[in-house]
Amino acid sequence: MFPVSYEVLAALLAAAFAAGFVDSIAGGGGLITVPALILAGAPPVTALATNKVQGSFGAATAAWTYARGGHVNPRKQLGAAAIAFGAAVCGALLASHLPTQFIRMGLPVLLIGIALFFAFKPGLDDIDRHQRMTPLMFTASMVPLIGGYDGLVGPGAGAFYMIAFVALAGYGVLKATAHTKFLNFASNVGGLVAFAFVATPWWGVGLLMGLSQMAGARLGSRMAIRVGARVIKPVLVISSTALALKLIWDMI
Repeated sequence: MFPVSYEVLAALLAAAFAAGFVDSIAGGGGLITVPALILAGAPPVTALATNKVQGSFGAATAAWTYARGGHVNPRKQLGAAAIAFGAAVCGALLASHLPTQFIRMGLPVLLIGIALFFAFKPGLDDIDRHQRMTPLMFTASMVPLIGGYDGLVGPGAGAFYMIAFVALAGYGVLKATAHTKFLNFASNVGGLVAFAFVATPWWGVGLLMGLSQMAGARLGSRMAIRVGARVIKPVLVISSTALALKLIWDMI
């Protein structure tokens, strides 16, 4: 029924739960699930496609939890989500035609920069700051840029959405996290739609991992809502640094 043993499936479900928890707070859940799927025997493209299946469940759960807590109105994000979806589809379809290896080489620098920004910049809390970009400009520029990246490469997209909301839209840390999840869900689904045409995900495994990731995302997002920037900032710093180190290790 499944392409892996029940013992391996149990390990994948545990990885998905941990990824859902981390991803709902700061992004970077793919750092856990993609290597786990590859270790379980999935070819790299199959692992990426399966990761989109299960990741969509976690992002949707986190988005719903933040919306229910009153931290974001998904209806106001429908236009931006549609753009993120379309950009991710285009990015995934272009993955075999663009030099993604060069993009991956620059990612550790960007991720470490994000970690340093949130670790050392004073005054980063849950209070909104000065807006450097109008909502229309943000939607027209940053959303398709990051959504396209999510389809093309993937790792760190949640962190990139997050820092864009904080640095450019002027959102507080908790508000930025809440607004990130619906867009992350949209670009996840867009990448999955494109991957479905060029790869064969492990649908059964992905769906079960999705259920496990939903539980982790529910727990993580509720903790973030309760504690706010005090938990979001350290988790974001740790996940961004870990992802950067993982990418550097893969290049060696």
